[in-house]
Amino acid sequence: MKKLDLFLLTMILLVGLALRLYKIDIPLADFHSWRQADTAAVARNFLRGGFDLLHPRYDDLSNVQSGFENPQGYRMVEFPIYNAIFAYGYQLMPSLTLEEWGRLVSIFFSLVIIAVIYYLLLKEKDRLAAFFASFIYAVFPFFVFFSRVVLPESTALGFTFLAILFLYVGNPKKTVSYTIYLILSIISFAVALLVMPTTIFFGLPLAYIFFKNYKWKTVKNPLFYLYFLIAVAPLFLWRNYIKSYPEGIPVNEWLFTSVNTGGGLQNVFFRPAFFRWIFFDRINNLILGGYLTVFFVLGIVAKQKRWLPLTILFASIVYLFTFQGGNVQHVYYQTLILPGLAIFTGLGVSFLAENRKIVVPFLVYVSIPIMFALSWFFSFYQVKSYYDYSAELVQEAQIINSLTSSQDKIVTDRMGDTTLLYLSDRRGAPAIYKDPKDLKNLGYSYLVTSSQTEINLLKDKYEAVFENDKFSIFKL
Repeated sequence: MKKLDLFLLTMILLVGLALRLYKIDIPLADFHSWRQADTAAVARNFLRGGFDLLHPRYDDLSNVQSGFENPQGYRMVEFPIYNAIFAYGYQLMPSLTLEEWGRLVSIFFSLVIIAVIYYLLLKEKDRLAAFFASFIYAVFPFFVFFSRVVLPESTALGFTFLAILFLYVGNPKKTVSYTIYLILSIISFAVALLVMPTTIFFGLPLAYIFFKNYKWKTVKNPLFYLYFLIAVAPLFLWRNYIKSYPEGIPVNEWLFTSVNTGGGLQNVFFRPAFFRWIFFDRINNLILGGYLTVFFVLGIVAKQKRWLPLTILFASIVYLFTFQGGNVQHVYYQTLILPGLAIFTGLGVSFLAENRKIVVPFLVYVSIPIMFALSWFFSFYQVKSYYDYSAELVQEAQIINSLTSSQDKIVTDRMGDTTLLYLSDRRGAPAIYKDPKDLKNLGYSYLVTSSQTEINLLKDKYEAVFENDKFSIFKL
């Protein structure tokens, strides 16, 4: 990289960092707080009970997520590397809150992704594509928000793109350095898979890099198979291990085909609803802000001399079509496709600049910043509410914390949302999933509800230790 590239990348990273620090100190009650709370709870329990990575625990002790009673609060999903990293950061520097550390770790790895995107496109295409792709990832509202949440996706993507980078820069003709880069790539991809197993789709660009280096000899090259065998082995061992803890594994079969609605599970597998939600509402409107889609499409239809960007995009598409239910249900699932979107939008800008004969050159230079600005504002208009949180919910949590002890198990009426449990620093159930008498027998001490119907049923049988016009706390 030349000095100009280092300067441009540094400026992009600084701007990206500044944007990601926006509201970094707010309570963990913003958009998708239930999933963030589950992630942060694992880290908090590491700090209290020791860093037992083989037995991650969170605050939900009920059967709501898995269908089995979970008295130990096991959280057997991704291997808790991300949780351990920011818990350890808090242990080293408690002047920052645990939530701030979780956000900072996500931010760091998002900056890694930006840097790798810049380098790869600089090598695969040109400076213009590299600049705009990394710029989009750095500043566009959807990219920014989901690069600073307490979720493992950005960390997993960071390790994934490090794996791609290490394998990409390695030269098979230089045995010693290639061996080092190969080992670093294997480790990075193995960690990425443990942090977020869905990054396995990015094995496609990794496989392409092998093919680029060895051509058709790749098929007979044992190194190719050894690479993926070693990288996938830890994930296989972890997934096999957690089968012994079914109470800690959320029900997940619906992620492939269905979404949860008020009327129950609804199948969206290759239905019009899937295409409308993902490609029109999410990718076009929410993520790219409408006008930026023009550059994204141009990046796809332009004749590509390099296949690496295409394999990254194809991996993203396969991921989308594999987890159709999850991607429609949860907005944060689209985090894994963000690099592909940024890369091909950058390629589209580069294509338009190269083919100025298609449009009057002056219009090209004027239209690009205008379309970027409009897209940014249209996206921000939708994403800005993601930072909002309920001050009443935070106050409610403070009241619960002050009226109960740390040993008390709490029941809330949050329909499976663990945010209130996390904010009140209590373990328990995020839903009234059994009769209050049965919950008492299971060891729950208090029930918190804002439902007037529920309050009327409880007030004659249980003591209300707190009540106002918003919610009540009953001692079971």
